[in-house]
Formats: sequence, C-alpha cells, structure tokens
Amino acid sequence: MNDQAAEGVEIVRTCTAPPAAVFSAWTTAADFARWFGGPAVDVPLDALDYEAVAGRAWSATMVLPDGNALSWAGEFVEVVPDERLVLTLTDDPASPARATMVVELAEVDGGTRMRFTQETPGFSAEQRDATAAGWAGFFDELAAGLPSS
Repeated sequence: MNDQAAEGVEIVRTCTAPPAAVFSAWTTAADFARWFGGPAVDVPLDALDYEAVAGRAWSATMVLPDGNALSWAGEFVEVVPDERLVLTLTDDPASPARATMVVELAEVDGGTRMRFTQETPGFSAEQRDATAAGWAGFFDELAAGLPSS
C-alpha cells in the first residue's frame, strides 16, 4: 500500500522474512547498499558510512546508471532491534534540513509487516508521488534479497 498525504509518504509491505532479517537489511551497511537505490544504482561500500547507532550520522553515495553521483546524509535517531528504526535523510548534505523516516516492523503470519513513513516538507504532489515510487522500487530490491520465513 502506498499513500501520499500532504505531510509525507506511507508504504506498507509484507515480506516473507522474519523481522530480524528485515531489520538487518535496513541496519547492516552491506545489506543496505544492496537495495538502496534499486537495481540500476550502485552504492559502493567505500562511499557508505552507515552504522545504525542512535545519534550517529550516516552518509552514502549513489552512483547512477549515467555515471553521475548523488550524495545522501542523515542521522540515526532511534534504533530498536527488529521493531523500529527512525532516521533522517537528505540529498543535499550541505543543508541542515532533514526529512524523518520511520520504519516499523511487526511479525505477522508468514513474515513481517513493514510500515515506512517519510516526511516530505515542501514537496509538491508530484514530488511525493515520485518519492513513493522510488521507495517502492527500492523495497522491491530489499524484499528480493531477504530469506523466507
């Protein structure tokens, strides 16, 4: 389910993997690099500073198919293993403005329900739609690399 509201984006997915595996995909650098950006984008590990510790900054570089790079930065706000991850992000690391993302995991029959929300302050409806579509593609890659329950 994707839902765009004036204040953000919400995506709910059910994965066949247990919560611990989904949480690891979000919080382990190599796992995150595998799916963040989708199948056509490379996130080199040597350009990824990503350790899921509350209060710690993170950064990543995406290398796009045309060879251009996109830099990301943020901070881990809350890390509750296998249940909840709150972090901020921006694609303009020089700016202090950050959007908050929340990932909530719940065990369900046969796997995990992942509820993702991201603030989209100042975004147009089209930008929110594009953000939701981008994350949906990323989450397809996340799910493809998860083990089954």
